Amino acid sequence: MKIKTISGILSLAGAVLFSPVAAAMDADAAQALAKKEGCLKCHAIDKKKEGPALKEIAAKYKGKADGEEKIMHQITSGDKVKLADGTEEEHKIIKTKDKGELNNLIGWILSLGK
Repeated sequence: MKIKTISGILSLAGAVLFSPVAAAMDADAAQALAKKEGCLKCHAIDKKKEGPALKEIAAKYKGKADGEEKIMHQITSGDKVKLADGTEEEHKIIKTKDKGELNNLIGWILSLGK
């Protein structure tokens, strides 16, 4: 019984420690990618522009098990989004295919909600 408990604890700890958000996040690299990819044209860190503030996005997904996945989908799928004026357009797709850069960007966005 003790072995199963210890095994379970170690598995959970591993999942938490090695999730993209728990990994070391490079805020400067994330901001540089956001700027390079044009994210900051529609999103500001703490105020609404054409899109919601990044802090608002972080608050929306904070503590949600699928938060990282939903942000990843939004920045890589090109799904339609509703703009501040009520019109819709396809969300810009991040060009990088580097999962590390994408996870770093998502981790940075989520860290803004703290």
